[in-house]
Amino acid sequence: MDVSEPLSEILATTSRHLKSLAEIGITRVADLLNYFPRKYVDFSAPKKFSELLPNEEATVVGTIQNLKTFRTPRGRTIVSARLISAEGGLNLTWFNQTFVARILRNGDEIAISGKIQIGLRGAMTLVGGSFEKISDEMIHAGRIVPIYRTHGKLISAKWLREKIFPLLDYSAQLPNLLGELTPELTRGLTVETATTVKNLLPRGEAIRQIHFPDSFAKLESARATLAFEELFLLQLSALRRKLDWQIGAAGSARKILAPQNFLEEFATTLPFKFTAAQKKASAEILADLQKDLPMNRLLEGDVGSGKTIVAALAIFLAAKNNCQATLLAPTEILAAQHFRNFLKILHPLGIRGELLTGSIPAAKKKDIAAKLKSGALDLIVGTHALLESKIDFQNLGLAVIDEQHRFGVEQRTLIRKNGTPHVLSLTATPIPRTLALTIFGDQDVSIIDEMPPGRIPPITKIVPKNKRVEAERWIESEVAKGRQVFIVCPLVEESEVLEIKSAKKEFERLSKKVFPQLKLGLLHGKMRPKEKDAAMAAFAAGEIQILVATTVIEVGIDVANATIMLIEAAERFGLAQLHQLRGRVGRGSQQSYCFLFSEADSEEAQSRLHALEKISSGFELAKIDLQNRGPGEVFGVRQSGIPDLKIAKLTDHDLIKKSRELGQEILAADSLLKNFPEILKKLEEMDERRENN
Repeated sequence: MDVSEPLSEILATTSRHLKSLAEIGITRVADLLNYFPRKYVDFSAPKKFSELLPNEEATVVGTIQNLKTFRTPRGRTIVSARLISAEGGLNLTWFNQTFVARILRNGDEIAISGKIQIGLRGAMTLVGGSFEKISDEMIHAGRIVPIYRTHGKLISAKWLREKIFPLLDYSAQLPNLLGELTPELTRGLTVETATTVKNLLPRGEAIRQIHFPDSFAKLESARATLAFEELFLLQLSALRRKLDWQIGAAGSARKILAPQNFLEEFATTLPFKFTAAQKKASAEILADLQKDLPMNRLLEGDVGSGKTIVAALAIFLAAKNNCQATLLAPTEILAAQHFRNFLKILHPLGIRGELLTGSIPAAKKKDIAAKLKSGALDLIVGTHALLESKIDFQNLGLAVIDEQHRFGVEQRTLIRKNGTPHVLSLTATPIPRTLALTIFGDQDVSIIDEMPPGRIPPITKIVPKNKRVEAERWIESEVAKGRQVFIVCPLVEESEVLEIKSAKKEFERLSKKVFPQLKLGLLHGKMRPKEKDAAMAAFAAGEIQILVATTVIEVGIDVANATIMLIEAAERFGLAQLHQLRGRVGRGSQQSYCFLFSEADSEEAQSRLHALEKISSGFELAKIDLQNRGPGEVFGVRQSGIPDLKIAKLTDHDLIKKSRELGQEILAADSLLKNFPEILKKLEEMDERRENN
């Protein structure tokens, strides 16, 4: 038998169990071996009865006596026994587990693990423990016990242990991908990376130890081996895509050269100076633009860090080289906002631009298309309408894509259709560098991690429940002074399951009972695009004083007069997302405020929200959230393309760095991976899954 065999051929179980496994993608022996435990319980060292404490998890060893089964007046079945050793005895109890009486007999010597409780008459009792008769191959007790994620009513952790343990011998058949590395190859690595690679376990041994570790040291070695391999494959896949693109696009891009004194000319329209971080990012972008290999760079920065100005500099340089540029934005309101900003900076420098969105009349679209094709326009800012319209550029040299994950394959269509322009992607999600290298591994990454001087950070406060009315009255007084307010709710509509505020219900309550004299608007994701854009346009124009919304306002909305952000059920959001929402205020010269309302009293929830009160850096908040909540919840798995990791963590900065170095070394030595057939096969499988998704 080999590991590709279907489980139905090898596993002694029912068709219902097999169907339940298939629901979580486990159909072959290899799938089951790669279904890793989520945690471990240390039952490796039996305790003496005299050492036991109430409410602790422990393993004890002894001989069964007084085994009996009885029913309570309420119909519960109880199996009880006494566990005896040379030093005394301990009561054992199982509720509604009649199978125990069929397995055990008086006189059996067992190891049993579970929680110690105080039973009748104050006696120490182990309740509902997992037990095994003493043998050389115990898997439920008397060792470091793996705990697996369960599925449905059939696939329990105990069932999984019993099925996986007999299959461990087959783990040696799993391809040892990193075993294909040669000593010559690893000699090019840094000492730290070479040492890490040298200390990796063979994959079969790592699989054995990750399921049933002989010690915590062996468990850590197994985890490091499998995490390194997982991150290495991700990095190598991204680096390979990048290399393939570079080879295919070599020499195809227009060199966008930097003429003398162009920075001084550009700076004449700016009311401020570049920060050091902006200068560094600009230098990286300019170096890319001067190559005949098309740039593929991600520019990320915190809310208000000045990414748009850096993008404007690249657009200006493209125009100076007689190349056209385009900027794609995910919404009409954001596209219009970008266009207004670029107009202020670039129009005085002679840059000719237009805005193209879905609401632009057909005749105007036709005129814009003609200007683009003739070269009469240097810049076009647009939404999806730019992708859908019959637009041809005369000489597209630069494409800037804001929040690229909202476009998907459509952006590639625009790029392919118009030659091979340089591509600069922007994101306002603050992603730590090592995480960015994993998510966006096929792009170069520039980070603006410094805020412009003079920007006034919002004051963030958690508002106690008894202060709600006081906060609402203060908001009313601020609106009377001419300020505007965002109120964010986590749901669009009321939920029968979750007792949290919805945007629709809160809009009705606030309009009728709290702020009846004020002008309120509603904005949520279920509205049609035109309705959403109309609501935001009215808010931007000052026609709406309080906008009740969901997180659709999270990215890019810039209304200088909005100074107050109120977030309901704040504990339901990740810190990174709360920070994004907070970034919608404080865009002008006035002090701004962010109020957090929370129904959660847990210490963990309050601790997270207090972090937002104290920390203004999105990058620092993202690191905290990654530790506490995981990347999927922090950034949104579908939107950010965060990989689904089985065992590695995106906070494993050291392993990410080393695995990327190894990937670069391999591709430098063998770009086609001819000498690494198992690695190549695995990468092709990953590519196929990515295409299908």
